Amino acid sequence: MPSSSASNIATADALTLLLHNQHALAAAIEEVAIWLSANGVEVVADNAVMAMKTLDTNAKAITDAIMRIRQP
Repeated sequence: MPSSSASNIATADALTLLLHNQHALAAAIEEVAIWLSANGVEVVADNAVMAMKTLDTNAKAITDAIMRIRQP
């Protein structure tokens, strides 16, 4: 069985990859929201912005968890 330290590193590494995915998704959604707004689809653009806010909130929580796990 892996040590607690090795498990913590693996968990933190996995969360870090998920965090990178969060950032990539937010960037993609932002591009779509900008395009939607420029093309007169404001309601859908507003929904995309709300989705980005959720991603940002969750990214903060994931970052906090990563920092706690990586503490010695």
